[in-house]
Amino acid sequence: MLTRVFNTDATAQPRLQIGEWWADRTTNELGRAGDTVRVEPKAMEVLMVLADHAGQAVSREELLTAVWPGVVVGDEALTQSIIKLRRALGDNPRAPTYIETISKRGYRLIAPVGKSEGVPATHDAGGMPMPQPLPVPAPRGMRSLGLIAGIVLALLVAGVYGFNSLLPPPPALQAGVDAFDVGDGEKAALLTVVVFPFETLGAGPEQSYLARGISSDLMTDLSRLSGLRLISASGDSPISQAARAARYVVSGSVQREAATLRVNIRLIDSRTGEQIWSRRFERSFGDLFAIQNEISRSLIEQLPGKISDAEQRRFAKRYTHSLEAYEYFLRGRALFLIRQAEENHQARAYYSKALELDPRFARAYAGLAMTYVMDYYYQGSVDSSASLVRALELAETARLIDPEIPEVYWALGFVHTRSRHHDLAIESLQKAIELNRSYADAYGLLGGIYTYVGQPAKGIPLLRTGLRLNPDGGYLYYQNLGRAYLFVNDIEQALINLREALARNPQNVEARVYLAATLVADGNLREAEWEADQIRVQEAGFSTRSWLETYPLTSTRHKERLLGLLAKVGL
Repeated sequence: MLTRVFNTDATAQPRLQIGEWWADRTTNELGRAGDTVRVEPKAMEVLMVLADHAGQAVSREELLTAVWPGVVVGDEALTQSIIKLRRALGDNPRAPTYIETISKRGYRLIAPVGKSEGVPATHDAGGMPMPQPLPVPAPRGMRSLGLIAGIVLALLVAGVYGFNSLLPPPPALQAGVDAFDVGDGEKAALLTVVVFPFETLGAGPEQSYLARGISSDLMTDLSRLSGLRLISASGDSPISQAARAARYVVSGSVQREAATLRVNIRLIDSRTGEQIWSRRFERSFGDLFAIQNEISRSLIEQLPGKISDAEQRRFAKRYTHSLEAYEYFLRGRALFLIRQAEENHQARAYYSKALELDPRFARAYAGLAMTYVMDYYYQGSVDSSASLVRALELAETARLIDPEIPEVYWALGFVHTRSRHHDLAIESLQKAIELNRSYADAYGLLGGIYTYVGQPAKGIPLLRTGLRLNPDGGYLYYQNLGRAYLFVNDIEQALINLREALARNPQNVEARVYLAATLVADGNLREAEWEADQIRVQEAGFSTRSWLETYPLTSTRHKERLLGLLAKVGL
């Protein structure tokens, strides 16, 4: 793996010529032809890192590490810096001449970089980087002062832009503790752990769903502990946002060969990079449940804190005694997460098979309920409401079988949301969070519901908490945040989050609908019309009024505003 060195020394090459602009890193100014624009310090640092590697793609992770070293921030901070730079440079993101977005990778500076006013050039005529001397490391004390200064600066920048939930963690985190907003203003100081999806060793799809299932269930086990918060990780890279947000990192691998199962697990202190503990489990595949219990118990013994007797009893509880039913459940869940209509039907078949083998498998009932909710979503018609009735029956069955499973209440919350019974949905999701304070998706859905009922300001901190618990979160977090910001009239934040949602899922019509409305609110009719055309391409004959017939938004005021904005671009 290539390791790149990023030169962030403010004394080196204070002025660069970047396209038509000169950039002065000592004053954080951009200038051309008598015009001078001042940019935020972090935005200038981002530009300097891109300039150091002009013509090359620089990943988001590399930029975050270089510009915010030792500080926990989310993708929004970087996205906003890029937007500010583009605005200052007069760059069009759809036809860039300065900063190009590289899909699923990062950004690239495509303008020529050279010397300005006698400063040595950093790139040759072909745009290739020229060798530069590395800065001499500062004495240890000076490095500490530099880190402190960086943290203070990050605090100021985060405060200016409203990223309160993305501020650097309090000093207590140095002891493995973080402070989390758990709703209604309540704060809790907790141990933070991230569990990465386990690596698959061996060929075949059954290896993949098994590895993911074991790591996912380990997270479910750990979430039962009251003094611990789980940070979700949707990617496999330990350099992700999730790894930076947690004190302890758990990773592992799974291999199944015929009747033998091998599981390797590691625990790392993210502050020091030290591997605290590792262990290999090799047993008969028939002992899978016993292996899972042993993995969870062994891991918890390595973490600070104590476990109550009640937690121990809940912890040892398995969801089914049928290994075959568990396998069908894992297959169903893997297919359901693809979120496509055909895979949704296949997932239903697997969940149903699991229930044939174990009619009291509550999690399989909850999974089956979700497939019916998604039927209603895919069909997008009031005539498909029978799917919601069936989904509610299944989710209630799951709750009656085992009322201590957070996922069951999430499924109930989602059914009630789609049925527009938002009070019941809020009640169900609050119960899910009570059972699992680390349940990022419960915070995310709950925050989204408050926007549906006309209280977007109440939903924003819940959505931010969800992103803190799942820094690698999918597009829905950003879509829901963008929607909430539109309705509280924070247009800039709405644009940032909705564009991030579409960058993660370009086929998402809902995010594009809200982006078009936000662009109209921003006075940018040209881009709004472009987004409207994209919506018509994805859904021929799209009508906002028809779309709202099955959409969960119940706030009359917000509906009228959305209709008024989109009418200006023919939607």
